[in-house]
Amino acid sequence: MKTIHTNQNLEEMYNHPDVALAIGFFDGLHLGHMSVINKMKTIADSKHLAKAVMTFDPHPSVVLNPEKKRTDYLTPLDEKKRILEAQGIDYLFVVAFTSRFAQMEEEDFIKDYLTNNHVKEVIAGFDFTYGKFGKGNMLKLEADKQGFNVTVVEKQELNSEKIATTQIRNALVDGNIIEANTQLGRPYKISGLVVQGEKRGRTIGFPTANVAPDESYVLPKLGVYAVTLRRTGSDQVLKGVCNIGYKPTFHDPAVSAVSIEVHIFDFAESIYGERVEVFWHEFIRPEQKFNGIDALIAQISQDKLTAEQLLADISLD
Repeated sequence: MKTIHTNQNLEEMYNHPDVALAIGFFDGLHLGHMSVINKMKTIADSKHLAKAVMTFDPHPSVVLNPEKKRTDYLTPLDEKKRILEAQGIDYLFVVAFTSRFAQMEEEDFIKDYLTNNHVKEVIAGFDFTYGKFGKGNMLKLEADKQGFNVTVVEKQELNSEKIATTQIRNALVDGNIIEANTQLGRPYKISGLVVQGEKRGRTIGFPTANVAPDESYVLPKLGVYAVTLRRTGSDQVLKGVCNIGYKPTFHDPAVSAVSIEVHIFDFAESIYGERVEVFWHEFIRPEQKFNGIDALIAQISQDKLTAEQLLADISLD
């Protein structure tokens, strides 16, 4: 997949064949987003066009609504790239959402980013908007199109509710991993680097991999989870129990940073410095402070047993 970042010289991004283009912010690449992507792929194959996606960075709220700006994501840009590449996308256009871009007139967006960009088919969700003040919508795009066809993908629902990034974010913050995963169509994932931690876990019989996210992900509710972990470059799925939080038994949450620590079952290798993916499957309990080491060990033992039972039928191979 070739990634093309836009800049002031837009002609630099025009060096590619004719494309079918799915367009949207696509944070999460959830089931609703995938309906747009899959529709684009079907059209591209039928018309012998390259498969392309256009997304924006950062989230438009950073420019349009600073008081409620979104700076953490279900799929930060690099994560989005990995997922789209696995989907067989040929070109990813990353449009810098700046104040200048936000002021662009609708007809200029159509000309510069679609018509001149060799786009022959545009596929987007029913609620996609563009141009200054977001006045352009899919009906207007159909009316004003220049050299391309327009396909609108209608609202995608699950249990009579719209599948939406906001719903998934809220579910994660509430610890409702099952709901979030259902709307995503896959387990929520956080990628990161295994870094040196305090190594306290190994002294109490539960060594952990301390995972530092490499991008600004939405973090699930603090607590204990049944998770799986995959090392970069490996197809092997490792099962484990994860604590995300401040470790209040040992630290003051007011001055500590959130950590993600995974105890991997039946695993003794050192993986410091390796990049891993943590898949979140089910919430077990909130984080809590214990009166002593013995109480903590007893609870971790129970958490491990619970996670093993929850993950018994899980496989990502």
